[in-house]
Amino acid sequence: MIHPSSIISASANIGKNVQIGAFCIIGDNVDIGDNCVFSSHIVVKGHSKIGKNNVFFQFCSIGEDCQDKKYAGEVTYLEIGDDNVFRESCTIHRGTIQDQSVTRIGSRNLFMVNTHIAHDCVLGNDNVFANNCTIAGHVHVANQVILGGMTAVHQFCHIGAHSFTGGGAVVLKDIPPYIMVSGTKHIPQGINSQGLKRRGFTPSAIMAIKRAYKVIYRNGNTTDQALVLLNQMAETEPDVKILADFVASSKRGIVR
Repeated sequence: MIHPSSIISASANIGKNVQIGAFCIIGDNVDIGDNCVFSSHIVVKGHSKIGKNNVFFQFCSIGEDCQDKKYAGEVTYLEIGDDNVFRESCTIHRGTIQDQSVTRIGSRNLFMVNTHIAHDCVLGNDNVFANNCTIAGHVHVANQVILGGMTAVHQFCHIGAHSFTGGGAVVLKDIPPYIMVSGTKHIPQGINSQGLKRRGFTPSAIMAIKRAYKVIYRNGNTTDQALVLLNQMAETEPDVKILADFVASSKRGIVR
């Protein structure tokens, strides 16, 4: 169903059972999968590829030109997976040629009111971005991450799986997997143990992650010293290996 007030480009590819409400604009080179819903007053620009079963609430802006001053009109892309929900006034920008030319969003994510995802971000699956989250360019977010309301993430930061930020957090460095962070100085507050329980982590795995957290944050180790100990723990604890690998690959440095 397409409302007669909406404008649909002749070059747009619209899947089956797509609902497009009043006053939407679907631009050139937009590809929309089956069963998507666009409520009203939504703009989608190309080149954007949107998967199946995505829901967009009013006033979203999807696939717009990025806000990077280096952007000079090059062809860039946005790719969105399946089963995502974009609440009111979300803004998602395409990539830049300075990176991989594409912004990528996985599946089953919830973007609450006024979330902004900037150019060249790479987001995984099953994440929650609460109201007014602002994600700068080139940020990578893994899977099953929760970012509290008004969290601001600096460009090029990486956020590991199962991590959590409190409301108003300012993220200037990488957040390792499982870690909870709060405040304007991105202060670590322990591991996201409740989230891990909900996702089926065993008590022994959670205890191992807690011990790994103490190695990084409580025992007075430098990051290099902690990494040596984490790698030793990782020999018998696969969940700790995920943490050790993240710390080893961090280019911005981890929150401390």
